[in-house]
Amino acid sequence: MIGKCLFPVAGYGTRFLPATKSMPKEMLPVVNKPLVQYGVEEAIEAGMSTIGFVTGRGKRAIADYFDISYELEHQIAGSDKEASLEGIRRLLDRGVFTMVRQREMKGLGHAILTGEPLLGNEPFGVVLSDDLCLNEGPGVLTQMAELFRQFRCSIVAIQEVPMESVSNYGVIAGEPLKNGLYRVEDMVEKPAPQDAPSNLAIIGRYILTPDIFDIIRETPPGKNDEVQLTDTLLTQAERGCVLAYKFEGRRFDCGSVSGYIEAVNFVYENVYL
Repeated sequence: MIGKCLFPVAGYGTRFLPATKSMPKEMLPVVNKPLVQYGVEEAIEAGMSTIGFVTGRGKRAIADYFDISYELEHQIAGSDKEASLEGIRRLLDRGVFTMVRQREMKGLGHAILTGEPLLGNEPFGVVLSDDLCLNEGPGVLTQMAELFRQFRCSIVAIQEVPMESVSNYGVIAGEPLKNGLYRVEDMVEKPAPQDAPSNLAIIGRYILTPDIFDIIRETPPGKNDEVQLTDTLLTQAERGCVLAYKFEGRRFDCGSVSGYIEAVNFVYENVYL
């Protein structure tokens, strides 16, 4: 039912300077695979085989990565190094990769609106590569796609965070429908702990219905003078329905140095070895 997934990858990655001065933060390796590859694998597992990237200046490495490197292929042909490319070769065979450039950084809502030409009038997934989600069973997007088949509305992934950390996230409050699933009634972008409606924080996995584009167009800039997806989703919730899903799996905040190091250590010890 959902065949497309959008990856907003135009951000500057300032928390990882100076490394991100010349390389996209989404290409930071978690052991031997870049962050963005984990997200693409999750999307394709969920049946979202058309992958759209909203890129910006200095992000050419992402386009090159999801393409064939004839020089490299020639150099390692017939050697044991070929096995290292099997994973990315499978992704290239299974996925279709498209790109559009976001000329100005005006917030996540604006980035998603920039991706509209890649998506058309159909529901789609969104992955923020900063959030690395690992599962022994179905991935987070697969779990959310199953919910979408039942409810046919926008869905955001959430997890509980300490109250002192809520100012780093969009935060929801809502009516519990069943274990781990809420109908969103309120949604606030990066509130102070005393103003937060709960400690249920939105993480970088979404399924959005196409009416979101018209709502983004009418949404004025919000916090940090950016078009916040949180504000748009709250409008959508007030007009219809948005669900929040407490997903199964482990999430690492690779947008922070400490979270990135934690992810690298975990993958090395539990996946790579």
